[in-house]
Amino acid sequence: ETLKERAILQAAAEALATFGSQAIRTHIVSKTDAASDMLEVYLLLKEVGLYDPAAPGACPIQAAPLFETIDDLRAARATLERVLAEPSARAVAEARGVQEVMIGYSDSNKDGSYLTSGWELHEASRALLEVTHAAGVRLQLFHGRGGAVGRGGGSAFSAVLGQPAGTVAGRIRVTEQGEVIANKYGEPEVAQRNLDALTCGTLLASLGPQSDADYSAEHGATAARLSAASMKAYRALVYETPGFVDYFRAATPIAEIADLKIGSRPASRTASPAIEDLRAIPWVFSWSQSRVMLPGWFGFGSAVQGEDPAELRAMAEVWPFFRTVVQNMEMVMAKADMAIARRYAGLVPDAALAERIYDAIHAEWDRTVAAVLSITGQQALLGAQPELDRLIRQRMPYVEPLNHVQIELIRRRRAGDDDPRVRNGILLAINGVAAGLRNSG
Repeated sequence: ETLKERAILQAAAEALATFGSQAIRTHIVSKTDAASDMLEVYLLLKEVGLYDPAAPGACPIQAAPLFETIDDLRAARATLERVLAEPSARAVAEARGVQEVMIGYSDSNKDGSYLTSGWELHEASRALLEVTHAAGVRLQLFHGRGGAVGRGGGSAFSAVLGQPAGTVAGRIRVTEQGEVIANKYGEPEVAQRNLDALTCGTLLASLGPQSDADYSAEHGATAARLSAASMKAYRALVYETPGFVDYFRAATPIAEIADLKIGSRPASRTASPAIEDLRAIPWVFSWSQSRVMLPGWFGFGSAVQGEDPAELRAMAEVWPFFRTVVQNMEMVMAKADMAIARRYAGLVPDAALAERIYDAIHAEWDRTVAAVLSITGQQALLGAQPELDRLIRQRMPYVEPLNHVQIELIRRRRAGDDDPRVRNGILLAINGVAAGLRNSG
């Protein structure tokens, strides 16, 4: 395994020798939870001649941590402090002028709910800025955003404006993945408009009034309470409800998604059926296909119970971070359909289990819709965004029949029908639903 990793870096060294020092700049360390995870990279870079202990600042590749889970985000400050205390890593950062840090939206969401993920990312970003400032280097955050709201998707412009003060400062790096690439950059005019929006957001976040610190000080305690309550409600369903894994695997097309090999990686990191081992993309994608969209909203309705409605409305009105959270939830909930979700629940062999868990999901749905409408002061979801509402409503008559076709074909296939046309039909239905919902995976 070590030789395999060294071979990758040897190929990187050859690429740098062939194409120049800008060819490969960063080595991202997934699931960083200790300083040693990053220092190991420099050890391997030394093995292939890219890192010289006598001149560490000349290393052309910087090790960048990726903090993904809730626990890793909470430990990010201590981890980066330990890394920058090492002369080798500090020298690379000083020579580069920045320390790049990647933060992950998908696994933090799967860990603790959409709201908790957003808040922990916000607080980790602030902490990382303080660490790099104390070390005398600049911070460059690399946002690992997916297409779906449950993986950090939504308006890139609003997301940039919602970042903590000082964390953009003229520099930001974001991922664009999957169908988002075609949707946002497939046509020159559309690509230019999206790049304009991202550039504009970066300029406004860098040069505009830096008010996030004030709002965090005023409303941070409330946001932290909401985050804790949301995570409690989410984990109670996903990780603590008996039979939830069986429900999820029967009431969504996760098995078909994994079998159809339409992703770049296996659906699970291991052979285990546990949610913890499932990759975030199929987790979010399967809930989107079944029209529940659970990763994009579950937990919020329970979280706001007992909170001051006036403060929540004020937070959504003035605090870009919280406003973006609410707007993204509103958008993804407008694409959900609990009636269609009930039909997918009918795929669960255990009818009592299906009813129990579906009812729990539907009850939280009702609480969350009521909460969003109370905060926004609207009569219906997307009431203040009529153009977006119109676009979504226009697509739904084409998406809904595909959901019903998909359910019937899945039922046949799971009953033992191995006709290739059934398999192909499921694939076509999955592709059609994804295309109609757009930012779904």
